[in-house]
Amino acid sequence: MHGDRGPAASRVAASRLAPSPTGAQHLGNARTYLVAYWSARAANAQLILRIEDIDSPRVKPGASEQAVADLRWLGIEWDQGPDVGGPHAPYVQTRRTRFYDEALQRLIEQDSVYPCTCTRRDIETAASAPHVGDEGPIYPGTCALWRRGHSLPEFGSYCWRFRSRSTPLSFEDTLAGQQTCTPQTDLGDFPITRKTGEAAYQLAVVVDDAAMGVTEVVRGNDLIASTFRQLELYDALGFAPPTFAHVPLVVGTDGRRLAKRHGDTRLSQYREAGMCPIEIVHWAASTAGLISEPLGPTDDIANLQRQIIREFRWEAVSRETVMIDPSSMKF
Repeated sequence: MHGDRGPAASRVAASRLAPSPTGAQHLGNARTYLVAYWSARAANAQLILRIEDIDSPRVKPGASEQAVADLRWLGIEWDQGPDVGGPHAPYVQTRRTRFYDEALQRLIEQDSVYPCTCTRRDIETAASAPHVGDEGPIYPGTCALWRRGHSLPEFGSYCWRFRSRSTPLSFEDTLAGQQTCTPQTDLGDFPITRKTGEAAYQLAVVVDDAAMGVTEVVRGNDLIASTFRQLELYDALGFAPPTFAHVPLVVGTDGRRLAKRHGDTRLSQYREAGMCPIEIVHWAASTAGLISEPLGPTDDIANLQRQIIREFRWEAVSRETVMIDPSSMKF
């Protein structure tokens, strides 16, 4: 693997929106989706909607449909997706399992992964590295001696874990700048399946983005650690990685990522209350540093979206975390 991916300056051919139906979409999600939308449209790139529903125990009934409705309400349009079709269908992860199985088999054959029977408690007990942010303790390598050709544990008792590299890895984030870590020591080996055999997030996202030709990924900056893991998978599978732009999160007054504890910021709640979506679009663009003019009484969402897209430049996007108090929000 190349240690440095170089500047994120390649032409964007396709970007994607990837809501997870494990809960309702909120203001923080909306802001990131809108920035991704504006970037894609400014680059005349394809925009893909993909429903990331492989975390089946946490998927909420009706959440996929609600996410689509919320995005449409904000004036976001996409070129490919579960509701419009496209050349890379299906666009729902639970219908793409054969692609993940094929990728897993390739990783097994090249000895890039090993079966891991450790429980979360086992890892917490054995790991000497501290818990950092949203990342759990670094996996201590208990099961890493396994090699291809060895017998497998009983089915259902293990996940497949990727062997992280011990050499430094860097990438140039479009928004966050140069990012560097040594995956083995800073993050550790990571699971790419569950013990049920189903693909986990890291594997599914890499396989799907590569298959769908995604060349730019815009998402929250809480996922920078995941980017290093995914870059390792891109390399192991022989895929060309996209560029990445990690947008600062929207947080509550306590500085923590926006969640239920901060009050109701669900897009569906605003929609059902009769709020005009242009207010949220204007708020997102203002906090991102993309517009400075106040919202006028005759402005409409289509014209505002066109203005933002026409003037969109990554150099202008704010690098600052957005702090809000939902109880006193006035758009």
